[in-house]
Amino acid sequence: MKKSGRETLADRMTNVLFTLPALLLYCVFFIYPVLLGVNYSFTDWNGIAKEYTYIGFQNYWNLFKNPFFWQSMRITLMYTLMLVVGVMFLSLVLSLSLNSMKHFQTFTKSVFFVPAMIGGVTIALIFDQIYYRVIPVIGHALGISALSQSPLATTKTALIAIVAVNIWQATAMPTLIFMAGLQSVPGDLYESAMLDGASAWQRFRYITFPYLIPTFTINMVLTVKAGIVTFDYIWALTQGGPSRSTNVIGIMIYNDAFNNMKFSLANAESMVLFLIIAVLSAIQIKLSSKGGIDG
Repeated sequence: MKKSGRETLADRMTNVLFTLPALLLYCVFFIYPVLLGVNYSFTDWNGIAKEYTYIGFQNYWNLFKNPFFWQSMRITLMYTLMLVVGVMFLSLVLSLSLNSMKHFQTFTKSVFFVPAMIGGVTIALIFDQIYYRVIPVIGHALGISALSQSPLATTKTALIAIVAVNIWQATAMPTLIFMAGLQSVPGDLYESAMLDGASAWQRFRYITFPYLIPTFTINMVLTVKAGIVTFDYIWALTQGGPSRSTNVIGIMIYNDAFNNMKFSLANAESMVLFLIIAVLSAIQIKLSSKGGIDG
């Protein structure tokens, strides 16, 4: 018994030793920077000076009094909502369509996954040329005034145009996750439902969707997070313009930190953004846990 106990302790120590490097890296590159950011958010640090003064919640107070902050938050939430709706709908439709294919399924999945392998800035620069050079030419040729200029040049369409680019790339990974979830649905349930005369919608609602809830939750959390922290597409396409119509919170944080040299204020904005993501993710997971095949 003692020997068995020593072996168990040795196994535990081995597991701990193998875990320590990853835990150390996580603490150094994630936990420590987050704590450092929290600390700086209560100071007047400008990002360069070695000395700084603690000013309490003054940065947060100034932030909440700033109308541009609330404008950025509104634009960020609008962007996130459009991204979530577009990505979730398209990825679900694509996954159902690809899962029903009997031939060339692997090749088709590879084609749809290509955008996910291209960097966001690269895609943004490609679509920048399409928006400024291709669409106006098509608009003039067809006589459509709405397409006579780049959609990035007007405040009414700039945000929608950027979201469309993001959706085009962001749909690939959720589609694969949904397809993995579809593989977990027992085939005999579909056979029984078809024998009972269930329609395609009824089979999806009562069989497919309950099994997809775990993957639905994963995709929702990832997409919401991607929408809230978006930066690269907007920076490469409009840099927050025109007239601040695409000035999401990520652009505001960048400008305050590197253009206005207000690093402490930028850290405060980052902490607010972190809390928003944490709360929204917790709500999504909580709501999704009430459903599912056991719900």
